[in-house]
Amino acid sequence: MNEGVEWAMHSCVNLSFVPGEAVTAKRLAAFYDLPTAYLNKQLQALTRAGILTSVSGPKGGFQLARDPRDISLLDIVVAIDGPDDAFRCTEILKDGPGGDARVDYTRICIISQAMRGAELTYRRELAGRSIADIAAEVVRLHPNAPDNARHRFANLKS
Repeated sequence: MNEGVEWAMHSCVNLSFVPGEAVTAKRLAAFYDLPTAYLNKQLQALTRAGILTSVSGPKGGFQLARDPRDISLLDIVVAIDGPDDAFRCTEILKDGPGGDARVDYTRICIISQAMRGAELTYRRELAGRSIADIAAEVVRLHPNAPDNARHRFANLKS
């Protein structure tokens, strides 16, 4: 998984703590000492996916485009890594002993079936968790997190 997925998820949680405020890529990157240019690519991918909006001008930056309850972790993974499954069966059994070029091994291969089942479980779990869910858990464990995020953003250079 692309490390940009982690960065994007943390950025979305932090943006949920400053609703309606646009935060520059530079400030979002400085929050965790990340490379601005690389994080900006992730933020642009989130914008193309409709997860963030990009605001131009002196008070510009990025903000959540939707309610955090309507942004799943899967939405972010797909925006950053694309929609393809992590495991792709290449049907190597066709070239193995007893292989048959006419058989669809993606359907009958035990490894392919196991990996597909794991992928479905993984995607279901991510689809069932929203940025709001994660933010609520962060606040439960660290009640000052929203205030700390707002304070940190206010004190970071644009």
